[in-house]
Amino acid sequence: MPGMKRDCGGAAGVLGAFQALVSEGFSENLHAVLCLAENAVGPMSTRPDDIHTFYSGRTVEINNTDAEGRLVLGDGVAYARKDLKADIILDMATLTGAQAISTGRHHGGLLTNDAHWEHVCQNAGKTSGDLVFPLPYTPEFHFSEFNSTVADMKNSVADRANAQSSCAGLFIKSHIGFDYPGAWIHLDMAAPVHSRERATGYGVALLMCLFGSYSKSSFLKKLASSPEAKADEDAKPPPAKKRRSGKA
Repeated sequence: MPGMKRDCGGAAGVLGAFQALVSEGFSENLHAVLCLAENAVGPMSTRPDDIHTFYSGRTVEINNTDAEGRLVLGDGVAYARKDLKADIILDMATLTGAQAISTGRHHGGLLTNDAHWEHVCQNAGKTSGDLVFPLPYTPEFHFSEFNSTVADMKNSVADRANAQSSCAGLFIKSHIGFDYPGAWIHLDMAAPVHSRERATGYGVALLMCLFGSYSKSSFLKKLASSPEAKADEDAKPPPAKKRRSGKA
């Protein structure tokens, strides 16, 4: 499975940012949930037509065994809501090859239920150099791609030509619930996480700039108040109680 060594890029970025933010002092509750699994064939491997019951309580019919990362990531975000009571949930993952088609090799795909955080994330990307670009968040158009007659949903889309990266993000969101009152931010960074055979470290600087205003570091606070972040007076993130990041 050539290239799988970079498939941990989301978890690596979350862990790096978590360590850096904690070391610089963080004024809010910050959790890092790393959703890790061995991606290998074995007697306990997922098989086509299996039906899994997720931590969210939703059932998923497996129609694509290569869409495996979202299976553990769905449990991770459900844990963040149910157990950690997080009011901001950010997940970052090398989720889809389609991300490179959607937003290119240099911009991660950004999907969120909150227009304010969409704006803040874009500014943090410009400040950090870890660029992001929005994907359409329209569950009413895209979530039906996962329709199943024997489970709550399938784990892969019916139509690969219909906003694949947005759909994959909505699969994750469904395990938090579309009624989730907090902010959910999904970063698909399958392309910018690597340059040829080497990792880029994408995501660490992005998350540090995104949440730098909650740090005790004057440098990070300065980054959070950069010209890009001050594009309008709404650019500073609102107060938060808990924050969490995860990756499959």
